[in-house]
Amino acid sequence: MAFYSHSCMFCFFAILLIFGDASAQLSPTFYATTCPRALSTIKTAVINAVVKEHRMGASLLRLHFHDCFVNGCDASVLLDDTSSFTGEKTAGPNVDSLRGFEVIDTIKTSLESACPGVVSCADILAVAARDSVAALAGPSWTVQLGRRDSTTASLSAANSDLPSPAMDLKDLISSFSKKGFSTKDMVALSGSHTIGQARCLMFRGRIYNETTIDSEFTKSTQSNCPITGGDSNLSPIDATSPVIFDNAYFKNLVNSKGLLHSDQQLFSGGPTDAQVTTYSSGISTFFTDFANAMVKMGNLSPLTKTNGEIRTNCKKIN
Repeated sequence: MAFYSHSCMFCFFAILLIFGDASAQLSPTFYATTCPRALSTIKTAVINAVVKEHRMGASLLRLHFHDCFVNGCDASVLLDDTSSFTGEKTAGPNVDSLRGFEVIDTIKTSLESACPGVVSCADILAVAARDSVAALAGPSWTVQLGRRDSTTASLSAANSDLPSPAMDLKDLISSFSKKGFSTKDMVALSGSHTIGQARCLMFRGRIYNETTIDSEFTKSTQSNCPITGGDSNLSPIDATSPVIFDNAYFKNLVNSKGLLHSDQQLFSGGPTDAQVTTYSSGISTFFTDFANAMVKMGNLSPLTKTNGEIRTNCKKIN
């Protein structure tokens, strides 16, 4: 019996050594020999796209987030509908709001020309998110590489797994916890709202019905978001410095100027108030925590080794 137990323990460690866990198989040098220009190609394209339209930085960051939260970082969010599955682009949190697909396609075309069939769409999303933040004066981090692309997508998972701007704090904490994130991670990742814009439809309820909001901020925001109509009118989530990745988002929350209901929930007399206050006065602490949380997000259930594929066109399976 003892020998049997010992043997099984040995087998377990042997298997662990051979296969490891998925995130442990990722490496920052994954393309060093197979596509040495991969990272520089992505960076150049992202910088060009962000210079052309600053908002694109937030859009590319959001693409990576909406990819990883739905069955892991596998580029499923990029897939068009097929006869065998309905993709994620038309899910409630994505339809009419996810953008930046053409930037990813441009990068993919360049990489297919340089090193065909090597760099995954999932890795492009992860690197583009990092480079977008850096291009807007935010922090950088080391992106682990080696993800492969899914061969399917899930409309239902996109509808159920992505957090909503209407969520209360407890639901936000729960939504992120299901993906393995702590409350601290959730608050740090929410800081991505220091860039980007939201549609009137997403915050109308807050600016017309809620009382935990600065009156002057309410008036200025209502001017671009009427009580009826104008659903697609855009407002910056961080009105202070909408195209700079800084900590103004948290300063706004302290001053009751959160645009989305879910934003202001982070500073509403609850357990996350202290962390918001810390970030509002310490940008370096926010940057460190955000970068660490992004690495963690990029490690969500990646496909590796022989799982998935390397799509030659990010919109469709090979």
